[in-house]
Amino acid sequence: MELLDFLVGCYKNLDIALNCGNMLRECIKHPTLAKYILESGSFELFFEYVELPNFDIASDALNTFKDLLTKHETVVAEFLASHYDQFFELYSRLLSSTNYVTRRQAMKFLSEFLLEAPNSQIMKRYIVEVRFLNIMINLLKDSSKNIRICAFHVFKVFVANPNKPRCIIEALLDNRRELLKLLHNLPTSKGDDELEEEKDLIIQQIQKLA
Repeated sequence: MELLDFLVGCYKNLDIALNCGNMLRECIKHPTLAKYILESGSFELFFEYVELPNFDIASDALNTFKDLLTKHETVVAEFLASHYDQFFELYSRLLSSTNYVTRRQAMKFLSEFLLEAPNSQIMKRYIVEVRFLNIMINLLKDSSKNIRICAFHVFKVFVANPNKPRCIIEALLDNRRELLKLLHNLPTSKGDDELEEEKDLIIQQIQKLA
């Protein structure tokens, strides 16, 4: 198992980072090894690696990070159930990064990850927390169209949740005017009728809040 920690640490070494990344992803195919990395102190290093100035190494680290969180549903569910606050505190920093690529990749992955059926319990927990709603509202203001659209796909679940806690309702009400403006201005691609319909539905739900 020490070899796994060594391989994770190799992302700091420009000469061998990519080779070690390939070896790590081979190891992660085995649930026992993926579980070890997730629960080890080494896992937190990935939150630093995905922001490394070397684009190739940062991208490789992100691929390994994604594999750790998607290859073994049961292992990941158990890990997030017991490390929920710690994980999402670190992940929120990526969403608020000053690095555009980091922000975009983190938002894209989150929008895919939370909406996957096996992660429904994590999503239900995520969408009742005001701190995460506020992050999505900030990302709806991002200068990047892609980030705004990915943020919308998570934001809409906060709004559509039939069991919204009062704190979420109040946050939506406090920001209602700004949110309606942001949603009206959300860019949609020509022919993307589904996104347009979803946007209109969410606007209607926010307007009806009391």
